[in-house]
Amino acid sequence: MLTLHHLNDSRSQRILWLLEELGTPYEMKRYQRNAETRLAPPELKAVHPLGKSPVITDGDRTIAESGAIVDYIIRRYGKGAMMPEAGSADYEAYNEWLHYSEGSAMLPLMLNLYVGRLKEAGAPLHPRIDSELANHLGYVDAALKGRDFFVGPSLSGADIQMSFVGEMAKVFGKLEPYPNLAAWLERMHARPAFQRSIAKGGPYRFV
Repeated sequence: MLTLHHLNDSRSQRILWLLEELGTPYEMKRYQRNAETRLAPPELKAVHPLGKSPVITDGDRTIAESGAIVDYIIRRYGKGAMMPEAGSADYEAYNEWLHYSEGSAMLPLMLNLYVGRLKEAGAPLHPRIDSELANHLGYVDAALKGRDFFVGPSLSGADIQMSFVGEMAKVFGKLEPYPNLAAWLERMHARPAFQRSIAKGGPYRFV
């Protein structure tokens, strides 16, 4: 059976949400961050050399990286749901969002997090970071104008993958200028499967 190695307050929450949306049987092994350093425990290195989450094991396969995990689970267990038909125009847009989330959108958000910890020493970097945040969040907000989901008429892996971007933007207080993104995030958090994932995964400070 597929096993999700679930770290609290991490990107693995969206994998748990995906599994709940699909109704895929799974086991969950929990890991807790160090309360002081917020780092993952060393036990995760026994699963994958990077010691990061999310990571899944499925038979003899071990898969890390959120986008790769979302893609694998939907192809392997989705029974045609939650992704457009391969080769279609919607599929290319779907694939782009899977990669965009971590490849582009998360960079200024993570820079905002870490540079913020430098306090005054990081002040010279904030104008550039804020500019990049506006660029990316504006792009995402425009893509959601008049749409309930990122791709097609129903939930897809693109929405799962992009959820952490919206959640981080909300935590940093950056969502107010982007009503389409804010409304989309509220809709995602209201889904029964998302609520089940929170109940099973434990407290999640990004909600």
